[in-house]
Amino acid sequence: MSTNTPEFMADLDGGVFEQKIGRALSDVALGVVNHGKVGKVTISFDIKQIESSRQVAISHKLSYSKPTAKGKLSEENTTSTPMHVGTTGNVTIFNENQQSLFPKTEKEQHA
Repeated sequence: MSTNTPEFMADLDGGVFEQKIGRALSDVALGVVNHGKVGKVTISFDIKQIESSRQVAISHKLSYSKPTAKGKLSEENTTSTPMHVGTTGNVTIFNENQQSLFPKTEKEQHA
């Protein structure tokens, strides 16, 4: 099983990273249209194991360059989120073996 990318992106920095990407894409696209110049949005991930666990610290960096009338505006933002690595390599915010605090009722199990 591979990592569920939309879920993974939504989990980074509690959903804030995903919002930052959306804002950067909108700002850069608007600069491109308004000024007829090329813009750039870059996302990168550095992944480091947390001690000897099955957890990793994922450092996620967003940088962008927005064209302006007389040049460009650039910004870079880096944050980090701890994640779990499952036995098949899937990366999730929760451990794959974590028990639910609210088990399904009998009715939900048969639905």
